[in-house]
Amino acid sequence: MLTISAAEVDHALTFSGLVETLRTAFREGAVQPVRHHHTVERPDGAASTLLLMPAWTDFNAAGTSAGGHIGVKIVTVSPDNNAIGKPAVMGLYLLLDGATGEPEALIDGQRLTQWRTACASALAASYLAREDTSRLLVVGAGALSPFLAKAHCAVRPIKTIRIWNRTPANAEKVAADLRAEGFTASAASDLDAELGQADIVSSATITTTPLIKGALLQPGTHVDLVGGFTPTMRESDDDAIATARVYVDTRAGATKEAGDIVQPLASGVLKPDAIVADLHELARGEKKGRESASEITLFKSVGAALEDLAAGIAVYKALVA
Repeated sequence: MLTISAAEVDHALTFSGLVETLRTAFREGAVQPVRHHHTVERPDGAASTLLLMPAWTDFNAAGTSAGGHIGVKIVTVSPDNNAIGKPAVMGLYLLLDGATGEPEALIDGQRLTQWRTACASALAASYLAREDTSRLLVVGAGALSPFLAKAHCAVRPIKTIRIWNRTPANAEKVAADLRAEGFTASAASDLDAELGQADIVSSATITTTPLIKGALLQPGTHVDLVGGFTPTMRESDDDAIATARVYVDTRAGATKEAGDIVQPLASGVLKPDAIVADLHELARGEKKGRESASEITLFKSVGAALEDLAAGIAVYKALVA
């Protein structure tokens, strides 16, 4: 069994390549049981969360077990880690042979998640962002933000990247790192002004107070919402939802876990049939993406075990080839 580090994941993947891998994965599908969600109570301090996300090759759909795989991501979320200088989210990905169950690889879960999350957003943008998109705004300066920037640049001709964060120094650090890799990136100070100029707004925060205001978005904008992963978190306001054509990665996940979808559904701002499509339907050509240069599109991602499986297989094959 291989043990694959974050650096090896970086070496094995490319953004354009993983976007296409995910496109194929959503087109072909996989078996994805509902994720396991467990609360780990502690006698002192905040409770931790244990998440288990399994998926495996859909052998019935494929008609053969050749080359199949089983995978499971194991994630812990421990809020008190921040106080001791450790990441709140830890994770590993275990990849198994689909026919024998033999362990094939243990992969750095945080890095795999960063790659697949960013590339899922870029996959959506390949259907939903204008072809002439050139200005990207990234909201949030966490570990995912540079991955989102580079993934979107892999599918659209981005010329300018702006990074906004509540702590300006963090935004400048991300921008500086991107500049060191050859991107034209800079920190932004006025979020509202940036919202009115961006072609793509990619947000990865854990805010419960919406930052993306629909009234400020220009015609033709594509909004990519990544951060809010519970029903109480929300990155966009009602105006953004009401004025946009709304898409999701998976209907089952977004309508149960994502505050940007759950809350507007509960209030009636968003009707269930107003969710135009998910990534399965877009990848299979069953539903349309962007239909005009002037419409506003919005994509909400909550993550899918299929994405981890596809990315894990891609990493494993790249390293054993």
